[in-house]
Amino acid sequence: MEMIIILLAMIFCHIVDDYYLQGWLASAKQKSWWEKNAPEKLYRNDYMMALLMHSFSWSFMTMLPIILYYFLNGSIETKVWIAIPYLWNMAIHSVVDDLKANKKQINLIQDQCIHLVQIWQRGRRL
Repeated sequence: MEMIIILLAMIFCHIVDDYYLQGWLASAKQKSWWEKNAPEKLYRNDYMMALLMHSFSWSFMTMLPIILYYFLNGSIETKVWIAIPYLWNMAIHSVVDDLKANKKQINLIQDQCIHLVQIWQRGRRL
């Protein structure tokens, strides 16, 4: 039962971060936004930073229920293993969002399904 509650909390955090909290990053992670609003060569790759920042935020939010679970249950030794899946989630989220926002190789449904698989993979390893 705990796993189901944690998975639901992770999905909720995913929805909050991916839909409500992105704000300007939703535009800034698109290369076309920079080409239109800051066409100078200096800003050519700035969309990558927006992708990374959003991926950092998303990874933190979706792993927050797991972190809180282990913190509240006093599992101190789990602190180290959380960093690796966190970085892995961040990298995957960044690549997937780039495939959707910039390379136009996947659509929103595929993007969200991949993110839900990421959440499932993290949550089932409790």
